[in-house]
Amino acid sequence: MFRALSTGALGMGAQQKSVDNVANNLANVNTTGYKRTTVAFQDMFYENIASSKHGAAASRPNNDGPSLQVGHGSQAVATIRNFMQGPVEESGSALDVAISGSGFFQVEMPDGSIAYTRDGNFSRDATGLLVNNSGLPLADMIEVPMEAVAIDISQDGVVTAQMAGDRGQIDLGQIELAKFVNPSGLNAMGDNLFSENESSGMPFYGNPGSDGFGVLRQGYLEQSNVDIVNEMVKLIEAQRAYETNSKVVQTAEDMMQVTNGIKR
Repeated sequence: MFRALSTGALGMGAQQKSVDNVANNLANVNTTGYKRTTVAFQDMFYENIASSKHGAAASRPNNDGPSLQVGHGSQAVATIRNFMQGPVEESGSALDVAISGSGFFQVEMPDGSIAYTRDGNFSRDATGLLVNNSGLPLADMIEVPMEAVAIDISQDGVVTAQMAGDRGQIDLGQIELAKFVNPSGLNAMGDNLFSENESSGMPFYGNPGSDGFGVLRQGYLEQSNVDIVNEMVKLIEAQRAYETNSKVVQTAEDMMQVTNGIKR
């Protein structure tokens, strides 16, 4: 009964983490470039209570009969991020860019390290650099002159600008994308940013549209890939599982009260 109490409590804790994860997905349903996550569960260690073959005791040597094993519940061990392409919607801004396919934009952090993002909601800072919503510049360091009247970003990442009073275009640079062998292993940093780690592997780079990299779509943004209906179903499942585990705890407590009553 004590085991049932702890097992039920662990189950409640695991399902609480599942509810927390669903809540985060739903909270980011309108977050540009957000990728939904799911919680991975794992059963905990098992205890061999007895083992028998045709009624033999557990202590009998060389016993290869079926054993009585009792588990100790489950635990949440990881969150798995799904990098399936989100819907691409027109934004109307010439500096917004969506990746259609694989790859990440690279932005430079204040400490000089590189972070990766699917959020292509860019703008110009006071110096003309293309920056994201947090003010972090693209690692490609593309600077747009203040005299530019139009900016063109091709599908293969070439950035050009039309200058005032000039019919020609000037080349501003090339947007390079990064890819990972295991993008699901990337570490989420918040602010729509990811960092590499041992699970994701080292990044490799390429221009959009080459070597399996996605192409760029100017004037569009990739939306969150969260499916509200699917998340609501998961929320209901987690709620029911939580209630069931709480019922296990209550039942174990009732059984303990019965046992205490027998002693009296």
